[in-house]
Amino acid sequence: MAEKASVVVPYAAYLRVYEPLAAFPEPERSHWIAYAKQDRFPTAQDEVRRALADLLPVPPVVVPVRESAEAFVAEVDGVTCVCPWRTRLRSWQALTALTQAAGDRELALPQPVLDAALPPVVRRQAAADYERWREHNPDARPWIRTALWHVPVRWFVLFADEEREFAKPESGQESGQQFVFRYRTPMVQARRRLARGLKVLREELEEGPLVDGLVDVGRWLEEFHPRSLVELDYGGLAHAIPEEKLAGDHSAADVAEGLAALREGDGDRAGEAYERLTDRWRAIRELQFAS
Repeated sequence: MAEKASVVVPYAAYLRVYEPLAAFPEPERSHWIAYAKQDRFPTAQDEVRRALADLLPVPPVVVPVRESAEAFVAEVDGVTCVCPWRTRLRSWQALTALTQAAGDRELALPQPVLDAALPPVVRRQAAADYERWREHNPDARPWIRTALWHVPVRWFVLFADEEREFAKPESGQESGQQFVFRYRTPMVQARRRLARGLKVLREELEEGPLVDGLVDVGRWLEEFHPRSLVELDYGGLAHAIPEEKLAGDHSAADVAEGLAALREGDGDRAGEAYERLTDRWRAIRELQFAS
């Protein structure tokens, strides 16, 4: 496990939306049409390595000077779809979230550590730049959401167990190839499952973080073309999980079973599904505190 962890960083999972080329206005559409004709595309690990390289200078470059022109590419029923990285926007948003949550034990980044890694003057300048940028781009939104050391329960609501893909690196591949663990579903299915799950939770449970989180994800999904593809990718997080546990991970099935049990009024079965899910992800989240 240590060998795997040494080549894949960070331990993050991603929720992505791939939109058809027709969804983009010109001149961006022409850019992505040309981009999608490449033979090889950069990976999520390539993006991570570039971001980490920007943190090495003193002071660190916490937000890229220019927006990325890269994207992930997928073909859906013969239609080319792209998921723009939008690294600059996501860096601003991540910095904002990190600053607001400073001192939270789950982030394992106390205020003194935050100040040492990202000096206050750098954060203030980045925040000021973001505010100016937002004035001219009020409707901008990312195509990618990121979660460190876990996958939010609300993300699993969008997927079915049969959409789960688990693949090991093939023998003979170059060093650094990683496990692939992901779910992919059409946007229409993701929205339908979210609406059904939200209805059940609102009828059976009190308003709370899970309901609020689903509402937030639903609003985000509504921003995209209805023929988009939605993907949940364990990314580098898959390398924090032993292979046998990864192979046995059916978190989307646990969430679906819990919601079905709630809908049927079976509290015991819903509790069992929730316990399986929380036990699995508690063990993973605790790894971030291991020495």
